[in-house]
Amino acid sequence: MANTFKVITRDVAPASSGTPETLYTVQSGSTVVVLGLTLANVHTAQVTGTVQLVSTTTQTSQTQNTTAHIVKDIPIGATVEIMGGNKLILNVGDIIKIDASVADKLSVTMSYMEIT
Repeated sequence: MANTFKVITRDVAPASSGTPETLYTVQSGSTVVVLGLTLANVHTAQVTGTVQLVSTTTQTSQTQNTTAHIVKDIPIGATVEIMGGNKLILNVGDIIKIDASVADKLSVTMSYMEIT
């Protein structure tokens, strides 16, 4: 199995407030370890950022359709590290989505290791 370190960015997101934008979807044949996820406020006022994990990962022969939400208030010009030193394991089909209280006012960076 190959381990490849990667990064994905969005200069501004989401395109429309209240409509979460897909940042990443785990592709077939891959497992992903999220190492870091930062949200930077590029607006002139505080923004509330939301990170969603949408997962249909099967555990112990039961399919779990879950959506986890992380919500953070981000001050003017600030950057917030969502992961805080933790790791997140994503399996095939799992999706990371980003939303904000104001459209196009979050800059997003996600660092991850892809295992294929």
